[in-house]
Amino acid sequence: MSAPEERYSGALEAAARHTRQWLQSQDTRHVGPRMTAADLAADFGGPLPLRGTPAVEVIDYLAAKAEPGLMAMPSGRFFGWVIGGTLPAALAADWLVSAWDQNAGLRLATPATAAIEEAAGKWLLELLDLPGESDVGFATGATMANFTGLAAARWRLLADAGWDLDVDGLSGAPRIQCFVGQERHDTIDLGLRYLGLGRPTAIPADRQGRIDPAELDRALDRASEAASGSARAPLLVCLQAGNLHSGAFDPFAEAIAVAKAHGAWVHVDGAFGLWAAAVPELSALTAGLRGADSWGTDAHKTLNVPYDCGIAVVRDAQALRSAMGVHTSYLMQDADGAADPFETVPELSRRARGVPVWAALKSLGRDGVAGQVRGLVLHAKELAERLAALDGIEVLNDVNYTQVSLAFGDDATTRAVTARIIADGRVWMSGSRWRDRDILRISVSNWSTDDADVAVAVDVVRDALAEVRGPNR
Repeated sequence: MSAPEERYSGALEAAARHTRQWLQSQDTRHVGPRMTAADLAADFGGPLPLRGTPAVEVIDYLAAKAEPGLMAMPSGRFFGWVIGGTLPAALAADWLVSAWDQNAGLRLATPATAAIEEAAGKWLLELLDLPGESDVGFATGATMANFTGLAAARWRLLADAGWDLDVDGLSGAPRIQCFVGQERHDTIDLGLRYLGLGRPTAIPADRQGRIDPAELDRALDRASEAASGSARAPLLVCLQAGNLHSGAFDPFAEAIAVAKAHGAWVHVDGAFGLWAAAVPELSALTAGLRGADSWGTDAHKTLNVPYDCGIAVVRDAQALRSAMGVHTSYLMQDADGAADPFETVPELSRRARGVPVWAALKSLGRDGVAGQVRGLVLHAKELAERLAALDGIEVLNDVNYTQVSLAFGDDATTRAVTARIIADGRVWMSGSRWRDRDILRISVSNWSTDDADVAVAVDVVRDALAEVRGPNR
């Protein structure tokens, strides 16, 4: 029999109460966690209980004990890494996804979630001006979205070289030579490693991290000349929309033209930057981007849906479905030609993570998405301008998108300021290293960040620098 409603109601009401308290605390709480995993181990560990605990008590205990170990990532004052918040419609839709509990891999078995995700995919292609024939898959994050695009590239490049990857594997296959910008995100290398493609060739980049198309052309020329026989060497080029430190975008029109002249597959890592394509006045950043073959992004970054939700887009549907799909007698598949969700990501069983994307897009509309991205960029520029005006603070990047990289003189001072900011707790900003310097990196990724949050952030950075300098400065 079905579980009666009263078995759920108490636990769900408790969860809703704790959720509201958590969200309401974001404006005033210490942004960083106040306890470590080691500190919390005793509360959650120990021997497995012999007897169970009522569901409501479990939820109350969980919320109370976890609270000091939570990072206020939904806060408008969280500027660490590149992590967005959660839009109301997306959060509520994610609750429904958990309640519906659909294994969303098959269209025939779960037609509602399949239809919702297909609609979300079509909206994304329209919003980001990507080729309408592309397949869209909802993966766990940008790492697996990029992996998915690269897997499709591997399948197509080897098939075009006359090699049956599905039958013969990689042993003895023509080598796919991979080319990346010097400042690509490390998850591109990780995806290539997962796929057995080895270390890529790094192409020089400019001071903002943008790949040099002329250097790419020369490297591809060398690879083509070194190919044995008359066959064209399988070539894979990875470009970037949104540098981790500067927010810069590769020159897509020039780089893609160069890559295509050599017959290369082009993949774009747009984890947080692909969304710039939704903003008309940012069109110069993404010009030429639709000429690539595959794209990866994260909806839980700039779009602000709950974790987890990466998005893989591949123009060559056959390559994607061949790389990701499986066909067996127990899987009941529709015969109308549309891809099953499991054919577009590296999972067979999966939650319907595209549903919150649909809810976010439905709630915002085209203008709302553009306005949200525009707001992130404007707040990043305001932070950069106000901080650059303070003595002792250097803005290292051209702030054209959502990232701001700061230095405070020498590396020791920068590290000390970063530590003071984190200890202060009013905001969270993460340290990094870029261009042979320690830096403080600010990422504006949360839809709820407002002018007041920007003002607090400026105050915190100024106060931290003053404390590090001491009373004599």
